Amino acid sequence: MERKAVNPWSWPLQLGFDQAQLIEGHKRQLVCSGQDAVDADGNPQHPGDMAAQLELSLDNLEALLALADMTLANVVRLNVYTTDVDELFNHWARLPQRFGTENRFVTSVLGITRLAAPDLLVLLEATAVD
Repeated sequence: MERKAVNPWSWPLQLGFDQAQLIEGHKRQLVCSGQDAVDADGNPQHPGDMAAQLELSLDNLEALLALADMTLANVVRLNVYTTDVDELFNHWARLPQRFGTENRFVTSVLGITRLAAPDLLVLLEATAVD
């Protein structure tokens, strides 16, 4: 698989994402449901703590990817839904830290009224390819 970043501007690179990616020669595509801060029984964790919820959401995404023999390096699109965009941006740097600077993704950040459970603050919706 080949990924080519398409960026008419350089500012997204500083935030760890691309405006677009051209994906060619991939074999498999994994389309993931939103991953949020729930435990193995589906119970919301870390109420009111955006940083902890973002970490657990990433952990849950990595677990899902692993079941498909993929990693965060395979993620090409990561949409982020949040009930508090400003607080999410306070912790945004955690995403490129976890993904690594060489594994950028395309993204949209959407501010929403609430998620499935009232205590949830962030949800990650990913597409991965290999």
